Amino acid sequence: MKLLFIACLEPKSGNHTTAERIRSYIESAGHTCELRHAEEFESSSDVANLLSRNPQFEGALAIHLFKAGRLLLGIETQAAEDFSWSEFLRRSGVSGGHVERLHVFLLICGLRRVKDPLYLVESFSEWHSENPQNVFVIIGPRIDPVLTDEVEAVVKRTAGVFLARERSQPELHAAMKRCFAVVNSSISEGMSAAILEAMDLGLPVVARDIPGNKAVVQHEVTGLLYSSPQEFVHQSQRLLSDHELRERVIRNGKVYVVKHHSLKQERETYQRLVDTLH
Repeated sequence: MKLLFIACLEPKSGNHTTAERIRSYIESAGHTCELRHAEEFESSSDVANLLSRNPQFEGALAIHLFKAGRLLLGIETQAAEDFSWSEFLRRSGVSGGHVERLHVFLLICGLRRVKDPLYLVESFSEWHSENPQNVFVIIGPRIDPVLTDEVEAVVKRTAGVFLARERSQPELHAAMKRCFAVVNSSISEGMSAAILEAMDLGLPVVARDIPGNKAVVQHEVTGLLYSSPQEFVHQSQRLLSDHELRERVIRNGKVYVVKHHSLKQERETYQRLVDTLH
């Protein structure tokens, strides 16, 4: 079966990563899947015209209800090996000896406004001045050039805060396994892939208290939530001092991901969905 798959394909976005993963599920089941960016189409009639000109398409799928799913309305169609942790920190600008003693808080995000990468910088730097073992590393692709320049300038003059270049997913996962916690500071989220990956890798998550994050992170159960930079520092201090709390959120986070976001179940679900289109 040949399928048209419409998704939001902004470069290096979570939606793009998800779409590629789903396409791999479909193609691994023996189907052909042509992935197209939702922005190529202005309306569902554009999709209908494409399907009529290409009768080899036997079905159509879409992810993201508003941006892509609306285009189908009215259409009748059925971790890798570790690399050197010390080298990673050195290339991120973290210098000095005893890197194994550092508590690295890792913010994984594309540099764009909605991710608010500078939200925690000032408060974290103040905390770092009190305890230099705590460091903050921002890592991700440079998406917004203006914001990227702003982040780079702030990081250069701020103690305890570092900006790492984008890494491949295997390299990123290897780094995540060595950090102390994964951080989210977004103004808005659909469902953070970084949070789910952190839980799956057995890492505690400290996330901004917004609806998208609260749908995944239950405070003190699967992670910790904060509503201000000062509260972030407080929750992070708890994570450092309360071993039982840290182990509990790690354990529950892993259980949550396995139960609700299993890659195996996701793959099987999409393969069954495609099978129903026959």
